[in-house]
Formats: sequence, C-alpha cells, structure tokens
Amino acid sequence: MRFLMLNWRDPRHPLAGGAERVSLAYLQGLVQRGHDVSWFANHFPGASDTEVVDGIHVARSGGKFTAWLAARRWAQQQQPFDLVIDQHHGIPWYAPWWSNARCVAYIHEVLGPIWGSFFPWPVSTVGRLQERWTLRRYRRVPFWTGCDFTCDALKALGVETVHQISYGIDTSALEELDDKLLEEPLRLITVSRLAPNKRIDHALAALHILREDHGIKAELDIVGDGQEEPSLRRRVGELGLEDMVQFRGALDEEEKDDALRRAHFLVHTSVREGWGLNVTEANAMGTPAVVYPVPGLEESTWHGKTGWVTKTETPQAIAAALAEALRQPDGYQHWRVAARDRARELHWDNVLPDACDWLEAMARGEA
Repeated sequence: MRFLMLNWRDPRHPLAGGAERVSLAYLQGLVQRGHDVSWFANHFPGASDTEVVDGIHVARSGGKFTAWLAARRWAQQQQPFDLVIDQHHGIPWYAPWWSNARCVAYIHEVLGPIWGSFFPWPVSTVGRLQERWTLRRYRRVPFWTGCDFTCDALKALGVETVHQISYGIDTSALEELDDKLLEEPLRLITVSRLAPNKRIDHALAALHILREDHGIKAELDIVGDGQEEPSLRRRVGELGLEDMVQFRGALDEEEKDDALRRAHFLVHTSVREGWGLNVTEANAMGTPAVVYPVPGLEESTWHGKTGWVTKTETPQAIAAALAEALRQPDGYQHWRVAARDRARELHWDNVLPDACDWLEAMARGEA
C-alpha cells in the first residue's frame, strides 16, 4: 500500500522536534512492513527538493502558508495513495478536500494558549479562532492522537471519531539502575527546543528560588537549542546563576541519555504538550520528572509514582516540589524504578505493531 504523511517539518528540518521523531517512527514501521511511504513537508534553506530518509520518500516545497498548495500539485503528479495522513500544527493541509484518497487527521495537541506564546494579540486570537473553526470543519474526518486531553478536546469541538495510539520512544530502558542518591547539589535537566512555549525561564526561576528561599544547592543542564537561547543566557546573568547553569546545546542520543541518567530530575515547564517524549526518555534512564499540571505532561508523569505534577504553573511550585522530594530519598528510589518500568512499556517495539495494524486498516477502509 501507499501512504503519504503531510507535515510542515520533515526529519531533516533544523527545527524538527518530538512530532517529527514520532512521525518518523510510525512511517519506519510501515516501511518495514513493505509499504511505499512518502512524506511531504515545507521547504527550508539548504534542503534538497527530494531525498530518501530511512526508506521514506521525502518531498519539499512551499512555506508555512503555501505548502498545502504545493502538496496538492505534487500529489496530483504521483500514483494514487491509499491513505493520506494530514498532520495538524495549528494549520492543517486540507487534504480531505483535494487528495482523492482516504484521509486521517493526525494531531498532537490543540494549540489553544500556545498561539499566545508565539504571536501577539490580535494575531494569537485569530489563530485560536481559526484552529477551532478548522477542527469543526474536520469533524467528520477520523482523527488520530496520543493524548487523553487532546482526544477530549477534539470531541468537545465536535470531532466524531478519534483513535488514540500511545507515543513510543527509541530509548531502551536501563536493565539495572545505577546508584543515584538524592542529595545536594540536586542535578536538574531540561531537554527541549528553546522556544517561548517551553518556558525554560521558569526552570531558571525555580533554580533561583531553590537557592534563595529553600537554601538548597542545585544545578541545571539545558539541553537543546533555539530562538530563546540569547534571552535565557541573559536571564541566567540577571539571576546570578552562572555557576549553576550549563547550556549543553543539541546532544546526540548517546550524550543525551548520559545527561538524563546523571540527572536527579527532569524539569518540564511547557505551556502544553502532546505528551512530552523527553519525560519518557528520562524515565527510561531511571530519572523521574517534575512537571507543570498541563495537558500532556499530566499523562506522561504519574504524580507520586513516576514523578511529581505541581499544583500550579509557577516556578515556586517547581521549587517546592523539588524541596519536598529531597525530604523523601526512599520515595525517590521507588519513583526511579516505576518510571523506568513504565518507559519500558512505551518502547516502540511495544507500540508500533498495533499502530501499523490500525493504519493499514484505515488504508483498506476497514477501520
């Protein structure tokens, strides 16, 4: 069968993130089953128009607001597809109206308040209204997501059919956890694109509060790169955290796993997530997470079992949770084991078979 993924970024895009990683894994699973798989994405500077990535035919053309037109022209020149996967990131591809193929809409999160992280009013308001209107227009198109909250949000907007598939990770969970006593200095880590919606500045503020209000020594590794790095570096200076914060940049998988294994806690302060892959990856290394009580993160972290979900979205709440955890060293060791065991269940080896079965059924019109 022939499958087409429509997503604004492909795996080689310089801003590719978690959405692209999970999309790649699903498509690799289809390739391994012998299917013909294509991925159409926006063009970016320095990119070739076409290439093959892990057996997937990648085509690129157009930009943020024109790629859907380019995709339409490109698809009309290809052999018919059995299933088109129209991936939403605030703006869709409108494939159900032009592709002449079965379609499924793939979405990680309803952006909602994230529009306000990237755009000022009134653009952010227009974006939110457009998103709600678009999702209602897609209400008869089958949707696919990995998050309970997103599933409920889609149904609240009138979407008739939503299929849920768990997110997976490539990271193999540690068989044996090394000794890692919960003691000062607390070793904290964030892993994400340095973008406004990730609110890494909240992790910096929490680090400052730990020192000033709780008298706790701690250090923070910031793994990732992005547009917010200059302002975050300035914030480190303003808070006097130069000796406590290290910017690690984008690490390869082995280096990232090592950094996650060394940390006591992953700190995640995003506005909203489809899931939070870095939480599960940290868990695989025996590292619990302290996260904000927002969609996605409330599902990837089981409060009091694999980590801590704060009561409020404030740096003070992050600092208070870490201070409380420091008083429970035995509980911390239980969290490490539970987090590792849950991450093992979410490895792609366990997730992909059912996911590929469902996508094949959709392509045949049987689901």
